[in-house]
Order: sequence, then C-alpha cells, then structure tokens
Amino acid sequence: MPMIPYGRQDISQADIDAVVEVMRSDFLTQGPTVPAFEKAVATYCGTQHAVAVNSATSALHIACLALGVGKGDIVWTTPITFVASANCALYCGAVVDFVDIDPSTYNLSVECLAEKLAIAEKRGSLPKVLIPVHLCGQSCDMESIHALSQQYGFKIIEDASHAIGGRYKGEPVGNCRYSDITVFSFHPVKIITTGEGGMALTNDPELASRMQRYRSHGITSTPDEMVARPDNEIWNYQQITLGYNYRMTDIHAALGISQMQRIDEFVSKRHAIAERYNELLAGLPLTTPWQHPYGYSGWHLYVIRLKLDEIRKTHKDVYESLRKQGIGVNLHYIPVYRQPFYEKMGFKVGYCAEAEQYFQEVVSIPVYPGLTIELQGQVVEAIRKALEI
Repeated sequence: MPMIPYGRQDISQADIDAVVEVMRSDFLTQGPTVPAFEKAVATYCGTQHAVAVNSATSALHIACLALGVGKGDIVWTTPITFVASANCALYCGAVVDFVDIDPSTYNLSVECLAEKLAIAEKRGSLPKVLIPVHLCGQSCDMESIHALSQQYGFKIIEDASHAIGGRYKGEPVGNCRYSDITVFSFHPVKIITTGEGGMALTNDPELASRMQRYRSHGITSTPDEMVARPDNEIWNYQQITLGYNYRMTDIHAALGISQMQRIDEFVSKRHAIAERYNELLAGLPLTTPWQHPYGYSGWHLYVIRLKLDEIRKTHKDVYESLRKQGIGVNLHYIPVYRQPFYEKMGFKVGYCAEAEQYFQEVVSIPVYPGLTIELQGQVVEAIRKALEI
C-alpha cells in the first residue's frame, strides 16, 4: 500500500513549462527571474522589499545578521518549531532561549513572553531579537508581541515558513507591519514550492540591502556602497563584508512565480480539507486545531492532539499504528531544547511545561491540495482504527 504523505507539492503543466522556459534561456541563475519572483511575493504580501535565498534557514540566518545579531547577544524563540528557528542565532554566535507555547494555538505564548521579559529586564538579560513562529500556518498574536518589543526594545523576525497565503487581522502575513523581517519557506511540503528555497521580506531598505549582500558573499556592485579605489582600476564589484552563497537560482524562481498564480487556490483547498477533518473527527478522543478569530491560516499542517486519558493506547502506539496503515503522519515538533545538541547546552526535560505536554500528545496528519475526499476518508478510518474506536 502506498503511503499517504503528510504533505506534498502540487505541480502543474504550467509550472513545468515555466521552468523549461528558463532552462532554455540565457540565465539559469543571477538573471531576471529571481527579482521577478521577489516582486511577485512582495506585491502579494504588501511589503516593500523581498530577498530570495536557497532556503528559509538561509533567510533566517541573513535576517539575524542584518539585525546585527552577534556574539554575546540573546535570541528567543518558541520550542515548538523546526530547529532552524533557533540554529540561525547560534550561527551568529548568539545565545538561544525559549518561550513556552499557548495551550490553544500552540504558538509562542504572549503571556509567557511578557512574564519572561519582566524577569529578564531585572536580570539585564533581555533578548536582542525574538523569533515567533506561525505554527501550522496560523499567525502568532503579532500586535501584542510588537507592543512588547516597543516596551522592551527587541527586534522581531517572523518565522512564517508555514504561513504564506495566510492573514492576520485582515492583512497578509508577510507585510511586516508588526516585525522587522518576515521569512517564508518554499520547501515542497509548504504552501507553494520552489523545490528548495526561502525568502526574507522587510519594509526597511537598509535591512534589505544588508540581506542582499549576505546572500551573495558580502559582495556589492552598487557604487554608493563601494570603497573608493584608483580611477585607473576596474572595480565592478567589491566584497565589503563576509557573506555566503545563499542565492536562489532562476530555475527555482521560475517555479515560484508559477506557483504564486495558484497560492489562493492552494490555501482555499487546505481550508476545505481542514473543515472536513473537523467534521469527520468530531466526537473522537482527540482535540482538533483551534483557530483564533483574528487570523486566516495557511494550513500548512493539521495537528491532532490525543486525549490519552480516554484511549487505551500510548502516543507512540497511535503514531506507529497510523504509519503501519500507510498514513505518513509526522510530529511537529519535538521541543528544540530536547534535541541532544541543545541538551549539551544545559537545557533539561520540562523546561517549557506546555511544550512538553504538547509533544506527548500531537500527531500531524496529511493535508495538501491534492488530498482527495477518498484519501482523506482513509486517513480518518485509520485514525479510528488506531484509537480502537
């Protein structure tokens, strides 16, 4: 029996044609397609600047660098995220800490953040940057987080890897109204894909300029940014800082531009699947995802939370049963600080109580635009069997 994946790309003939057109052109990379993709995403989100890179991890890294994160600085994020949300700060030599999650949305808790900030201020250990993560595609309470940033003086990078196509208080996620930089991911399981790829958006031209340099070896060809050299020498580019090779190719960008034509369709289909799950799973000993009325999720993930006190199976039993039945469930996520690498830093089990409880109970079930009603029915029946309902 083929496995039903938890996520999957949706590639059309138009997508293929767009990629082939670029492959037959003069520019496979560093051509006009990447800027066109950046403009498409920036326009869609209502943002002034966009910087495309080869992954969301790279986008997070250059976002930290652009905000001046360095040795001795402190960066906070949520423990329920992919490790890249924390690793990006470590790349810069900073110290990472974690803020517990909200029990309803599973996003970073504003209440826990406020409490932790008050304590940190007294200790002289406030964060330089906060990285809230829009888990599963649902935006964090960015207005409240932004208000705290104004009070305590930290910068904000929205890790919206799950959330392109979503909205917060009627406006597109990614418009940076309540943050300095927003990051998107275009991995194949995300809302739209470029194969691999990411993007950092900002309304600050200086941050955009810095990120453009960091993604391409620290090099600039802009005369105003270059250091004066003798008039008889040719200097058509200069490395003015240490950078990286994080560029996106035109091939990947071509796929991204084509996918952007269907982004609203993709998100609408994900909403229909989520609504159907809500109906089909009603009455089972599990909790379906709660959606805050201020948002419109991108629905990258659909996470069920098992009521273990009502079933005769363990969390692992249910997970393994679903896998054996051909349902490609996953776990999003193990708390970052529970990873062996972070445990070596001194983090202990129980550091964030709500995140720990979440970890013990959740399973991500399939959600992607191509998931048919029939396949979705198979997923639900497998869940019922795994729970012995």
